[in-house]
Amino acid sequence: MASQKKAKSSKDVPEPGLPGPSPNSNSSILADPNIKKKKRNAFYEKEMRRLHIELIKLQEWIKADGQKVVVIFEGRDAAGKGGVIKRIVEPLNPRICRVVALGTPTERQKTQWYFQRYAAELPAAGEMVLFDRSWYNRAGVERVMGFCSDEEYWEFMRSCPEFERMLVRSGITLLKYWFSVSDEEQERRFESRVDDPTKRWKLSPMDLESRNRWQDYSRAKDDMLSHTDIKQAPWFVVNSDNKKRARLNCISHLLSRLAYNDATPKKIKLPARTPEKRDGYVRPPLDDQNFVPEIF
Repeated sequence: MASQKKAKSSKDVPEPGLPGPSPNSNSSILADPNIKKKKRNAFYEKEMRRLHIELIKLQEWIKADGQKVVVIFEGRDAAGKGGVIKRIVEPLNPRICRVVALGTPTERQKTQWYFQRYAAELPAAGEMVLFDRSWYNRAGVERVMGFCSDEEYWEFMRSCPEFERMLVRSGITLLKYWFSVSDEEQERRFESRVDDPTKRWKLSPMDLESRNRWQDYSRAKDDMLSHTDIKQAPWFVVNSDNKKRARLNCISHLLSRLAYNDATPKKIKLPARTPEKRDGYVRPPLDDQNFVPEIF
């Protein structure tokens, strides 16, 4: 399939001068199980720190230049979409970069134009929106689980490319990522969610049903990429069996697709505090305030 080949081609590595691995790094460290975990983690944290600095530059450029950026993250359950989104937004201003993760549509929304509730979340000038799943629900879970009719599905497949071209013509930069995880790795992640009480909420009845429909989801994904991989907004596939590599690769690629410049505020020297004049202010007794117990 053309879109899958393009997503894996050498043309999609970061361009010279744009954020790939740092010059002195060994990017194979994360893939080598023989290297001690401590060293692999140190490499990951160092590279993530470097990419976070670049994300700040991107954010300030988006704000200063009035850019409108949309990034779509799609993939199977437990593919790692949420993990990379979490790392992207970690250093950023939520007033500039926000995450959209819409739930099941209401009865009223079901009667609207399909794209309407997503269009309401699109960015204004100076904003970046990250969609944790998107309008592509119709091509994936809705198609596989029978939540839409064949007519609704094919109408989406016809309309989606034109909808996205319209977004791009309006001045939106649209990036689309598919996180590809193997069935073996997905099963390991499901098992870890069962064992970890802090992750158990991530395992829904829908996830369990999806485990039994791997090939159905594969066919739906193939059809989706085939019909909606367009020049103005191509799909990029992220190999996500290794979570940390996937995060670094995706963020690095995202940065490489945007011709941003460094609009970060210059470093300043804090002036000395000006002593305040005494104007009779008296601090209230501490006993009048409710303090959080210091149990740590």
